[in-house]
Amino acid sequence: MSTAVRTSQWLTPTAWQNLFRDRPLIPLIGLLIVLVGIIQVAQPGIVGLPWAGVILRASVPLAILAGCQVLTMLTGGIDLSVGAVASMAGFVTATFVNSPGGVPLGIAVALAAAALAGLVNGIGVGVFRVHPLIMTIGMSFVVLGLANVWQLQMVQTGAGVPGVLRTLGSGTVLEVVPNSLVVFVPMMLLILLGLRRSGFGRLLYAIGDNPVAARLSGARAWQVLIVLYVISALLAAIAGLLISGLTNTASVSLADTSLLPSVAAAVIGGTSILGGRGGFGGAIVGALILTVLAALLTVLGLPEPTRQVLFGSIIIVVAAAYTRVTGEA
Repeated sequence: MSTAVRTSQWLTPTAWQNLFRDRPLIPLIGLLIVLVGIIQVAQPGIVGLPWAGVILRASVPLAILAGCQVLTMLTGGIDLSVGAVASMAGFVTATFVNSPGGVPLGIAVALAAAALAGLVNGIGVGVFRVHPLIMTIGMSFVVLGLANVWQLQMVQTGAGVPGVLRTLGSGTVLEVVPNSLVVFVPMMLLILLGLRRSGFGRLLYAIGDNPVAARLSGARAWQVLIVLYVISALLAAIAGLLISGLTNTASVSLADTSLLPSVAAAVIGGTSILGGRGGFGGAIVGALILTVLAALLTVLGLPEPTRQVLFGSIIIVVAAAYTRVTGEA
């Protein structure tokens, strides 16, 4: 009798709401499996190890950008400059291919420029209390403008994507394991452990959950926010380098199309836009879901405008459903 009662309790709306709120990875992985099954039905035989390698390779940069959104959303903010910063990093690195310093100097300059953009974002949000949405979208235009100035100064669009980035971004081991995991796995572990085990990670949750209580407890939110946005910009730059290698393209608008999917992946992964709740694990699965969804629309042979409409509509429905179920206001 008690077993039947426990089973019936799992079928209640409250139980499902608690599952989505407290264990978002379970329903998200279920949705991912369903999408993979639909692709297999739509085009039998397509799902296999090589296909999985392609999906993983495309998901890694999006997951990193989603990580930027997770970190900032935990404090109740957002970073809409990650697309511009990522594009800038890939483009600037390419312009150093034939310079005396070569690729290492290009990567160093790109990361330094990204850190500077993040520092300005952090000062604007943390010190001058500019709303994160306004501050970061304004910074995205500043970064784009400076990247265009750099392009005119160099009188070129880049000498080509460096071979090391192509190998890292698009190469695989045994046609299955992406080389980009060499960068992503340590980064993933650092973020996951940092959010749960470090004082900085706990401060992010505290500031997003109750900024007044965090301030009264002695937390200096402005310092945390400055460091946070610098970290976000550096992560975006690394993602831009991987995207450049993946697409074998270097342009000032390279990662623009990844901006909104990065936000969607974070929201679908269970991160609250109001702050104080979420995690990087769900965002990783969210990035996989969006990548598989894009692959499904391609398999169905839909024209590009139709794919964009359906892709955006599905993201809205899934994100709204999650927000509704978890009771986010």
